[in-house]
Amino acid sequence: MELVTLLGKDADNIGQINALINRMDCDKIIILKNPSTNFSHPNQKCKTINLNSDLDLFSLKKEIQAKISSELSGDFEVALSIASGSGKEHMALISALLSIPVGIKIVAYTKNGVEFLT
Repeated sequence: MELVTLLGKDADNIGQINALINRMDCDKIIILKNPSTNFSHPNQKCKTINLNSDLDLFSLKKEIQAKISSELSGDFEVALSIASGSGKEHMALISALLSIPVGIKIVAYTKNGVEFLT
């Protein structure tokens, strides 16, 4: 399973994203972020994709769909972290994934470790 995560401009939840990257057992990690957000991770499984978060909702959805569809392995579902980012970014990301189509399992890092909310 792949992990798809969004890192918003605020980067307030970078600890949540790092915890998932470091502790989740997954085949690939796709990090969607704004180019102005300073983030890099040494994990070999990480693929960072820059997004223009200033686009309108529908254009952002199309950009996400175009950029991540070739990165996904073709599995039926992905793990999705939306701990960071705006509501517009979340809507565009979820819509893009469902349009590919791929199912989503919401994931978070809690005091109990990596947990799926769905």
